Amino acid sequence: MAAIAVFCSASQRIDRVHVDLAARVGELLAERGHSLVSGAGTLSMMGAVAAATRDGGGRTYGVIPRALLEVEMGDRGSDELVITDDMRERKGLMDAAADAFLVLPGGLGTLEELLEVWSSRALAMHAKPIVVCDPDHVLGGLRSLVEQLVDAGFVSRAAADLTGWVDEPLAAVIALEGELAAGTPPPPPSATPAAALEAGAGGRG
Repeated sequence: MAAIAVFCSASQRIDRVHVDLAARVGELLAERGHSLVSGAGTLSMMGAVAAATRDGGGRTYGVIPRALLEVEMGDRGSDELVITDDMRERKGLMDAAADAFLVLPGGLGTLEELLEVWSSRALAMHAKPIVVCDPDHVLGGLRSLVEQLVDAGFVSRAAADLTGWVDEPLAAVIALEGELAAGTPPPPPSATPAAALEAGAGGRG
């Protein structure tokens, strides 16, 4: 069993199809014996993935800043709910608790979470698998932008390939399971952040 962090939207303005996608991801996590690491909101996609995971018998671990408890309707039903002082602490605890990252369509917060775990993996700061599940290509512009950055030399091909892209939730979970089962080896001693930047892996400038 793996602890899988799901990054997604808490917006109530989005189409229902995205909320259904999040619910399907939660169902799959529970069916396949995984637990959920979430941002502990109960609105929209964030709430749907947590509720579906629990409904299927899966465990949920939620982390939310005190300031967002009311804004995002904190998930009091979470098996473990951690309340932090700020967003940075929230993200740090979520990243530490997760074995892998599954990213669904979302807004600025979701993009920030994706890019942070992606860039830190490129810098050899972790070796946890990352997969984006985007059936309706909401994040297609981001994927295209990364390819443009590769072509222009700002991001290495190896760094770009550290995040997988799929169109179907089962494929996303299976991809994470496959990489976890393969047991990504720890970065070699030479793969320090400085070495990664010199190799063009960081995409930070």
